[in-house]
Amino acid sequence: MIDIKLIRTNPALVEAGARKKRIALDLSRIVELDNKSRAMQQDIDRMRAEQNAAAKLIGKAAPEERAKLAEEAKRAKGALKELEDAYGACEAELKAALLRVPNIPAEAVPEGKDDSENVEVKRWGMPRSFDFPFRDHIALGEAQDWIDVERGARIAGSRNYFLKGDLSLLEGAMMRFALERMVAKGFTSLSVPTLVRSDVMVGTGYFPGGEEQAYRCDERDDLCLVGTAEVPVTALHQDEILKLSELPKLYVALSSCYRREAGTYGKDTRGLYRVHQFQKVEQVVLDIADPQRSIEHHEMIVRNAEDVLQALELPYRIVNVCGGDLGAPQIQKFDIETWMPSRNNYGETHSASRFHDYQARRLSMRYRDAEGKVHFCHTLNNTVAASVRMLIALIENHQAADGRVWLPPALRPYMGGREWIGKVLS
Repeated sequence: MIDIKLIRTNPALVEAGARKKRIALDLSRIVELDNKSRAMQQDIDRMRAEQNAAAKLIGKAAPEERAKLAEEAKRAKGALKELEDAYGACEAELKAALLRVPNIPAEAVPEGKDDSENVEVKRWGMPRSFDFPFRDHIALGEAQDWIDVERGARIAGSRNYFLKGDLSLLEGAMMRFALERMVAKGFTSLSVPTLVRSDVMVGTGYFPGGEEQAYRCDERDDLCLVGTAEVPVTALHQDEILKLSELPKLYVALSSCYRREAGTYGKDTRGLYRVHQFQKVEQVVLDIADPQRSIEHHEMIVRNAEDVLQALELPYRIVNVCGGDLGAPQIQKFDIETWMPSRNNYGETHSASRFHDYQARRLSMRYRDAEGKVHFCHTLNNTVAASVRMLIALIENHQAADGRVWLPPALRPYMGGREWIGKVLS
């Protein structure tokens, strides 16, 4: 959430940020509601003071005057109640409007309308050239009896699947490797709820605006399945004031993730690239409100993801996400895209974002500095490993002509020491 003081003092900056993100924004209604709310608050304070003074007068008044004063006090109380109700409605509308104001992108965010205009900043590794007819992950997985999309769709609908045998084990191995790598870097491992209240989705910036992508449970429970562990991990310290000595907080969590993929009908219908459920290891950082520290953390969480991909010997590139592809909450985002032979291209596997205090304001997540002053925290997050997309890259890039899949040394301790998985197909 944007600080209302910034809208009051520099609305042009806020509007320019929204334009860069290609998000429609009209601040005039927000300014109107803010002015109205502040004026009503002043009237409420004045009327309450008058009521307090009137109550003292009634106590001191002569008996013959008390009835008249009491009647006037009753009318004043009714008028105050009406004003308080109007103020509450105004505040509710103002808050709802503020929740839709996008964060202001950093100057380093490139101009651009969509992901086609993201700017590449780095490449690592060379895409593999095959000297044999390679199999995509579905052909290879079905031939090895590792993937069953047909039965997955039968019991759960399209974009669902079973992983079997060695591929199921490989998923677990990759997740465990990524998790342990982060713990070794000083991150605290968390097991988190994957059902959260709607206010947590609002607090982390997924609502309003992302409701169509979330699986929402029966409204009696007001719970949503998360699309990433970012949501519960970031909200862990909701409504708290942290000690300066506690920061930064470095957290990592392995969880199941659920996404409706609304609006993607007809996209990536073959294979596991775009599915409704997967596993993900997510890293989250909470720290003081220092823009330079946030940049340093941003660089660090990108390096953490790179370390995993390099250990798995998977070629990738990093793009600086342009304004039109950035989304409302982020200050800046770097996507890591891993080479996938079946796509003959890089496919997104990681997103590293920094938010400044945008999420913390919504979550009322604060800290007290050395002088005792309270500030909102800065937050950041990034994927460490996302299961099925990285499985695509792993088995496609590391397949042999005979249909077996080579395991990078980093994963072998989690796979019984084996160098290869799968049977010889040809």
